[in-house]
Amino acid sequence: MLRTSAKRFYSAPANLLKTPLHEAHVALGGKMVPYAGFEMPVLYNSQSHIDSHNWVRSKVGLFDVSHMLQHKITGKDAKSLLQKITPIDLNSLPMNESSLSVLLNENGGIIDDCIITKHGEDSFYMVTNAGCRAKDVEFIKKEAEAFGSSVNHNTFEGTLLAIQGPKAQELLQKFTNEDLSKIYFGQTRFVKLSPIGATVHLARSGYTGEDGFELSIPSSNAAETKDSLNFFQSLIAEYPDLVKPIGLAARDSLRLEAGMCLYGYELTEQITPVEASLSWLIPKARRDANAGFNGASKILSQINDKSLVTHRRIGVVSKGPSPREHFKIFSNDGSQEIGYITSGSPSPTLGGNIAQAYIDKKFKIGSDIKIEIRGKLRDGKITKLPFVASNLYKP
Repeated sequence: MLRTSAKRFYSAPANLLKTPLHEAHVALGGKMVPYAGFEMPVLYNSQSHIDSHNWVRSKVGLFDVSHMLQHKITGKDAKSLLQKITPIDLNSLPMNESSLSVLLNENGGIIDDCIITKHGEDSFYMVTNAGCRAKDVEFIKKEAEAFGSSVNHNTFEGTLLAIQGPKAQELLQKFTNEDLSKIYFGQTRFVKLSPIGATVHLARSGYTGEDGFELSIPSSNAAETKDSLNFFQSLIAEYPDLVKPIGLAARDSLRLEAGMCLYGYELTEQITPVEASLSWLIPKARRDANAGFNGASKILSQINDKSLVTHRRIGVVSKGPSPREHFKIFSNDGSQEIGYITSGSPSPTLGGNIAQAYIDKKFKIGSDIKIEIRGKLRDGKITKLPFVASNLYKP
């Protein structure tokens, strides 16, 4: 990978967990590395990082994201709980649709980002990040205590498979009678997929900027796990010219090109959604004095008074050595430190380097900057996000 830092991939404990698809990754030549407490494929022997990245941009990539945590939140006050711990508006979210949101602490800082799906007025499905498992569960359980028995919060394990790329629908349609052309980005369905016996939760979603689907496949027993393995292997074996398994390396560079955040890098508990250029996550219905979500006072103040936010998340491009997280950013004359890099990588799609950064708002898009790399100030430029336009399937 172009960014396989020790911090990201090699800091997990020795007793690593395995996803239901682990056996298939090993058989396919996956280079297995520790990631968020799991043993995950970062690359496969037959592919370089750039090959993998470009394959997803042109065909279909399979990403095992089973390490992420799945939640079921139900009960009379399930909506009230979610609207306290996130700024989402569940009243306006249509049934069987999902939305990106963020878990918020009392100061408006981001505990984690998440995807919330509405299955009923009192039934919600949520997916959160693998690296935040313990603290997310502790946070949600504590917040749920105020609602007593009117909220039920359960987590569950299973196979989570992301099928990403411009030909994702063409591939997946071969395995279901459901008309996938009628399911748009953000919508979900419960479907049957051959050869899986159990019903699968399908979401038209993903974190690559490409069209695609995320499948939650039950894997609570040996038979279900075998079904998920058979499905994964069938996709690859039957359509090798269309689909390949893809590891963590390309998943990271794809989301970076798409301008998407990674928790622990662009998002932390010290950063509010407004500071992270995610004000769009707070809809108008949640912007009044009675909003009631954690940190609402601070977040709404920042929305209403732009002078309260001095730095913003923005893009940076450069040539030469690639910027990495925590590298300092200076004004073009080198006299003033104005920000820092959060994620950086060479871009397989564009060439040159791309990075996300927090930079003083006084410095506009198009401004020349300097990035401190290996003790030298290197040329860079502020640019808008995303670097590569998303290719999402919308009506």
